Amino acid sequence: MPAPSGVDQPVQMQEITVVGQLDQSRQEIVPSLGATVYTIDQQEIQNMTAGDNIPLSKLVLRFPGVTQDSEGSGSFHVRDEHANVQYRINDVLIPESITSFGSQFDTRFAENVDLITGALPAQYGFRTSGVLDIHTKSGAFNPGGDVEMYGGSHSALNPSFQYGGSQGKLNYYFSGSYLQNDLGIENPTSSSDAIHDHTDQYRGFAYLSYVIDDTSRLSLIAGEAYNQFQIPNTPGQPAGVDGAGNPFTIPGVTSFDSSTLNESQREQNNFEVLAYQKTIDDFNFQLSVFNSYSAVNFNPDALGDLYFNGVAGKLNRSVMSNGLQFDSSYDINDSHTLRGGVLLNAQGATQTANTTVIPEDPATGAQNGLPFSVFSRDYSTAYSYGIYLQDEWKITKALTLNYGGRFDIYQSSQIRQNQISPRINATYKIDKTTTIHGGYASYFTPPPLENIPQGSVSQFVNTTNAATPGLPNSPVMSERAHYFDLGIVHNFTPAYQMGLDGYYKVSQNTLDDGQFGAAPILSAFNYRRGQICGVELSQSYTKGGFSAYGNIAVEQGIGTQVNSAQSVLFGPDDYNYIASHYIYLDHSQSFTGSFGLSYNIQQTETKPYLEMICGSGLRTDIDGVPNGGSLPAYDSVNIGFTQGFKWAGLEHLTARFDVVNVGDQIYELRDGSGVGVFAPQFGQRRSFYGGLTYSF
Repeated sequence: MPAPSGVDQPVQMQEITVVGQLDQSRQEIVPSLGATVYTIDQQEIQNMTAGDNIPLSKLVLRFPGVTQDSEGSGSFHVRDEHANVQYRINDVLIPESITSFGSQFDTRFAENVDLITGALPAQYGFRTSGVLDIHTKSGAFNPGGDVEMYGGSHSALNPSFQYGGSQGKLNYYFSGSYLQNDLGIENPTSSSDAIHDHTDQYRGFAYLSYVIDDTSRLSLIAGEAYNQFQIPNTPGQPAGVDGAGNPFTIPGVTSFDSSTLNESQREQNNFEVLAYQKTIDDFNFQLSVFNSYSAVNFNPDALGDLYFNGVAGKLNRSVMSNGLQFDSSYDINDSHTLRGGVLLNAQGATQTANTTVIPEDPATGAQNGLPFSVFSRDYSTAYSYGIYLQDEWKITKALTLNYGGRFDIYQSSQIRQNQISPRINATYKIDKTTTIHGGYASYFTPPPLENIPQGSVSQFVNTTNAATPGLPNSPVMSERAHYFDLGIVHNFTPAYQMGLDGYYKVSQNTLDDGQFGAAPILSAFNYRRGQICGVELSQSYTKGGFSAYGNIAVEQGIGTQVNSAQSVLFGPDDYNYIASHYIYLDHSQSFTGSFGLSYNIQQTETKPYLEMICGSGLRTDIDGVPNGGSLPAYDSVNIGFTQGFKWAGLEHLTARFDVVNVGDQIYELRDGSGVGVFAPQFGQRRSFYGGLTYSF
């Protein structure tokens, strides 16, 4: 029978097949052999509170071993580590941005999100506590699009769109969103509504892929995020005092209502990646070039900050990254696959500050003059070079060994370091239902250039911003670690799966970050030694229209002897105690859990869902011991549902309704004490949201 008039259809199907084959080849270049991998796919995202509107920092809390934190402290922590997370899109590295309140990524463009952690194979270097690899939606497999309006409590308004398709050999996908609300970051009080906490956030994303032939393609990935935040206020703050205990004297200011403070922060992040993928017989490779820019600008309340803190600083930080990534694989024979690659990354970071301070008498600490301003500008560079080689050896059908290593070099304006890092992983399939894995990895983690304290401490001698006298100010160093991981996955039935994973990490120059002043911008430092250990239990069940998951993690992170940025960030009491004691890391939470279930009622197109995030509480100071106590445990439950309308002849329309913290539990994420913690932050109180999506 002759083909119908749409003769392009077979050609289009051929292009889709080619795209699928290239996707599979790309996964073969950088597989996560022997590591612990957790995946959230698009269907699971739709079963979560807010669906595509959920911030990436909230989505990852559904992974095992991910701890919730305040936006100002990094939002989340993987396996009790601060930051040290590597972001990839379609297996290509995205250089890290400055830690800030808003994410540079929009969950909307994700087809699935992988968290890869544990003893990582050799292709993963530098940032190693976890790899968040986002695989994007594709116009070839997801043609069409939708527009959505979502909003609710706290004056939230979140319009968005996404659209994808293909034209011949070109595959494209675009998305964009705008968000405004009056709960931009966590409320520093326990009330339902924050004071002075408005945010405006804009995000855009583009993915273009051109299939050159059956064995090669060229892809362009680009993203942009621009966010503005008011810094929320706490009423009733007392006036600040000088070193002698007397209130500061600010010209023209005799009193100040802390609820009227007007601090704000502006953030910008953008990235661009151009990737070329090619298959030549048994040889596959992907070559990528990337660029990213990240900037944070903090604007103080000039008089208010002086009145309460004795310091008012306008701070600007930015970092530009440019680099190249090459990954390849070669099938030597049925038993051996050789993989190797290189990574080059050049960074330049600028820090400017216009800081108003108050002079103090060096003997008594009393104010002895009027406020004055100090301007500083620092520019620093860093170059990262990494090369790796590894062999996947299929010893038997059941046993696979992946062994190799990488060599990394880090050179910055302050330090020059390098390391050879061996890696070895093994997986053994006991039977059709049970697989065990184990591995060892040596890690080399340079400090985040954008968070390294800069500037001369001599500018602030005998002022309210003076460094701690008598303490050194050593440069922030790269962390070196040994990491061990062992786990098992068992399928009890085709529907029910359980995994158990344990890990242990011992490190030198353990990296950490904290907020050490009124400006909500993090600064990096080292502990001389650190240890992290934990156990994760994960479960999932899917059958028919019902799905459920449950994750539990028990973990502990400790460190001792601060050995960098000492005088700039630490007072004498904390420094001296940590010098002779191990303390809990401020983000160490003993118990973390996440649970969820959903049911798809096909007859009525109704899908109700329920989720819970719980934890034993982050650290707080107690009895003079830094991070010696923990905040009370919490368990926040969200519920919601989606509703389709095909039965009413409106097949393109979907409604969503969500209730966050349905029990209206009051819980603190931070109480303002702890190493590198400046202000209290409370979890979101009960809130209601709803939206409509029109698909086309």
